Amino acid sequence: MQLVYYLADQPNRRGLLLLDHPRIADAALKEEWRLAEQSLKKSVLDRLSVAVKRGNEINVLAGQLKPTLRKHVHDLILREEHFPRVKMRPASEAVFLMLLLHWFRRSGPLTTNYLMQAVGCSYPTVATTVQRLGSWIKRLSDRSIQLCGFPTEEWQRVVAMRDRAHPIIRYVDRSGQPRSPETLLERASHLDNKDLAVGGVIAARHYYPEVDLRGTPRLDLTVHCPPKGQPDLSFVERLDPALERSEDNNEPASLAIHVLTTQKEFFTPASHGLPLADEVDCLLSMHDARLDAQAKEFLNHLVTSVG
Repeated sequence: MQLVYYLADQPNRRGLLLLDHPRIADAALKEEWRLAEQSLKKSVLDRLSVAVKRGNEINVLAGQLKPTLRKHVHDLILREEHFPRVKMRPASEAVFLMLLLHWFRRSGPLTTNYLMQAVGCSYPTVATTVQRLGSWIKRLSDRSIQLCGFPTEEWQRVVAMRDRAHPIIRYVDRSGQPRSPETLLERASHLDNKDLAVGGVIAARHYYPEVDLRGTPRLDLTVHCPPKGQPDLSFVERLDPALERSEDNNEPASLAIHVLTTQKEFFTPASHGLPLADEVDCLLSMHDARLDAQAKEFLNHLVTSVG
């Protein structure tokens, strides 16, 4: 109806409503169109088309879709797949994860201003997060703060909501001959991308070589994309054209892209190849890969190291 209202005010324009994998069946959508035909002006309906994208096919349910426009729509869809819109990490979770990372690294107390700049958030967001953490926060005389222990319940909350707190875009290879994570990593290491780091199991082994895991189930990469931006994932096709984006969290992924939306990143330089994603990033990606036992082992190592 919003598109109808627009077309009613713009008599020289045409409109296309493209539904991406709707849950409503095509038959039900056609019935909705039939009812709309009885209520809307013909002068508007004649300029309105409705199409449905299912898989790689675009089916026109009402109106028309000329070949030139169909190609343009396909190009737009491909662009969206390379530049997917990502829900940004809620700033309150980002403040907590920033405090946790600095606690793991024993960086010392942090000022509110530092947290605002590092996360890319406002003062009220930092203040609200600090208040929620309560007794887990140590306040110093100069008004700087730091964690004074590991807030188990807060961490479990973030892990349970990790898709919201830690945006991840998953890719699968349905060709039947998927490339190994090591091969994909080798290709990624030759990309000229300063905002890219390797995470997951590969980075965790750097921080904790004793992690109990044989093999690498998938490649985890982290893309640094500061607030208000969107990640450029066009490099995925260069890694392997067979990789397809998957919306099914239960489908085993060959590649997982983690979107780091804080203003600053804390990658660890490597002797060769890509830098390493930070420890918190690795923990969350291991949970996402359902390596909960290994993530717990890694977490215990980090907490014990702080002392």
